[in-house]
Amino acid sequence: MKRFKYVTLLITSLLLVLTLAGCGSKPLSSQNVLENDKQSNTITWGVKADQKLIGLIDVKDGQEKGFEIDLAKAITKKVLGKNGKAKFVTVTSQSRIPLLKNGNIDAIIATMSILPDRKKVIDFSDSYFSAGQSILVKKGSSIKSVKDLNGKTVTSAVGSNSVDNIHKIAPKARVLQLPDFAQALTALKSGQGEAMTTDNVILAGLAVENPGYKLVGGTFTTEPYGIGINKGQGDFKKAINKGLKEVIKDGTYNKLIMKWFGNVPGFNYKEVLRK
Repeated sequence: MKRFKYVTLLITSLLLVLTLAGCGSKPLSSQNVLENDKQSNTITWGVKADQKLIGLIDVKDGQEKGFEIDLAKAITKKVLGKNGKAKFVTVTSQSRIPLLKNGNIDAIIATMSILPDRKKVIDFSDSYFSAGQSILVKKGSSIKSVKDLNGKTVTSAVGSNSVDNIHKIAPKARVLQLPDFAQALTALKSGQGEAMTTDNVILAGLAVENPGYKLVGGTFTTEPYGIGINKGQGDFKKAINKGLKEVIKDGTYNKLIMKWFGNVPGFNYKEVLRK
């Protein structure tokens, strides 16, 4: 009997602790991200950390660097003021939406195309970059365009929309999906695939780091990138869009395009400049 009473008391205590822990906490949908960020003077961004030119952790100083990193910093200062801080959390194509939905990050700026299926789950800002899917091959490869991929193995990253696009044009292509683009490139280099596919800006960064590989066939899709924001955060979305427009208007955006893409062989940076 004493043991029964002890167990009952223990369960009751645990339930009380859980109840008290839940008091005062609000579901993410009812929290105002913009107000929270103003109070902390910080916007937490989900960014890529393995993509040269876009978002890459510099091994020399451990800092995230790239076009999206600089753009996030610029937008942060437009939203929060000149002393506003941008905090970065590393995400992958697979983890970025779950991290946003769970409240680990306030916004995603990580080469994410604005797609109907994604818009059912999260909201997007206005497009901040117009990319296009392409393919990367070893120099000397017989593959010249996406249509040559039928019967070939193509590597890509889990969570990207590249796989569906490939199957639309080359339905007989075999796709090997890896956790991230770094592993997809490694698979290509090791002979597990004969081409790699994703957006041209991502492949451009890989080509710069790996001189033995090149982009071929141009782009075969239009991929407008957007900043991912949780649904129910209309004020935050408006603030982000306003900040983006100001960054474009004052010339900062085009300076960042020139900084990161101005000297990439085969990449026409003039096509992505904004007025």
